[in-house]
Amino acid sequence: MIKFVLLKRTHHRENFDCGVEELNRFLKNLARQNLNKGLSRTFVAVDENIPEEILGFYTLSLFELSAEKLPEKLAKKYKGKIPCVKLARLATARGRQKHGLGTHMLIDAIMRIITISEHAGITGYFVDAKNSEVKKFYQKFGFISLPDHPLELFLPFATLQMMYEKVILRKDP
Repeated sequence: MIKFVLLKRTHHRENFDCGVEELNRFLKNLARQNLNKGLSRTFVAVDENIPEEILGFYTLSLFELSAEKLPEKLAKKYKGKIPCVKLARLATARGRQKHGLGTHMLIDAIMRIITISEHAGITGYFVDAKNSEVKKFYQKFGFISLPDHPLELFLPFATLQMMYEKVILRKDP
């Protein structure tokens, strides 16, 4: 069974390969440093039978965004800087790609964001897609492009919450 845990020193980071050197390098060299400095949190997907092997990972961080960068319909609701959560990185090991692990990591991240929202204000969930194929992956979940930056995507908190209730809690509207 796969579970998601906070990255620890005992995880085998040096063996991880997702096919994108920038993501591999982040996991190997920066993820623990950023965690220790309080800059972000990296969660790893592991098989409970082999808990040191990393099957995939994602990183969450908090940030503020100027409301005027949102699509016009949403920008009207907010003024100034708004609090957000960012999916800073998401990667799946080569042997686990195209088998749904990325979706499971995204769902786990959403559950964590819902928990964060119970203690702090959040207007949405952001991600920077690396390319148009990755952008399509996020759009399947309701992420929308920012007007001036088509690969920067936003999931409004109301949509995130509705997704959580419907998909994760399996409640019908």
